[in-house]
Amino acid sequence: MTAPILNARALNRALLERQLLLRRAKMTAAQAIERLVGMQSQVPTDPYIGLWSRLEGFEAGELARLLEMRHAVRATAMLRTTIHLLTARDSLRIRPLLQPAVERAFRHSPFSKALDGLDAREVAAAGRALLVERPRTIGEVGRELQVRWPDRDADALAYAVRYLVPLVQLPPRGIWGRGGRPILAPAETWLDAPLAADSSLDDLVLRYLAVFGPATASDVQTWSWLTGMREVLERLRPRLRTFRDERGRELFDVEDGPLPDPDTPAPVRFLPVFDNTFLSHDDRSRIVDRNWLDQVLMHGFILVDGFIRGVWKLDRKHERTTLVVAAWGAFSPEERVEVEAEGALLLDFIAADAEARDIRVTD
Repeated sequence: MTAPILNARALNRALLERQLLLRRAKMTAAQAIERLVGMQSQVPTDPYIGLWSRLEGFEAGELARLLEMRHAVRATAMLRTTIHLLTARDSLRIRPLLQPAVERAFRHSPFSKALDGLDAREVAAAGRALLVERPRTIGEVGRELQVRWPDRDADALAYAVRYLVPLVQLPPRGIWGRGGRPILAPAETWLDAPLAADSSLDDLVLRYLAVFGPATASDVQTWSWLTGMREVLERLRPRLRTFRDERGRELFDVEDGPLPDPDTPAPVRFLPVFDNTFLSHDDRSRIVDRNWLDQVLMHGFILVDGFIRGVWKLDRKHERTTLVVAAWGAFSPEERVEVEAEGALLLDFIAADAEARDIRVTD
């Protein structure tokens, strides 16, 4: 039987439904973070905006409490070796699966080349011992390791630890309205629990498909930086359904993954820099026109009719905060009204303390 073909719009609506972007969901922040298999968090405030855009009645204090109570963490060197917000449980069970990708990334980094001839595992163990003794910044770790290896670059020593040891950044870093220096501790120490010894790569790939599928093997690899995803999907094939995209590529999906009507209305949504909705596919045509791909990086972005149609930023001057929206092509009058309405709500959330707030939309 020929696999059904899904066009970009069908894949778009499937992605939005699974990413909680067709309507705000009634669930806790912890439930959403686990459903999304973590949220990229290089910018500490990004997950707050991502959750606000997805959850009904979300308040920043809910996520702040999860971090302060150690029910969630901002873990380093996770998916794509970036900082991700995860529940405590997920951080312990997912990191062991990602270790091969992290080690490969380190081997190809300039930090590894600077440590040529030195056993990186010995450096990582020494750095971990320092962080078990007490939390430190990565700079402090490098300087203290340089006492032991004085002929080696401090940054290279530090980043061997940053890559190879499962670490978390401690509050108040990542706490809404506070922030602080990136102080690090081993995940197992901070959470008083060991890394999972029985994590399943098959389960991780199934979770990816549930929230990002239908997807190709290359999509899974782009999301995780793990190799061998074709073999994993072949192993899982009896548990999956398959489709084709308009270019003929095979798409894999969990059997119960929702596939909304491609004409389902999609509300305007403001998403933060590095949101995984944009970053988690090799082919991003389901979310953005290929001509605009390079314009998304390093910017918050706006979904209009489900696709990225512009970028946004905050401009804070004195007591006034302006939401600056740069549209790619002109919005229709109806789209502009919706963008401004959703933007006003975002300003209420993100700049509640500003004496004056306004929106500037440029086509």
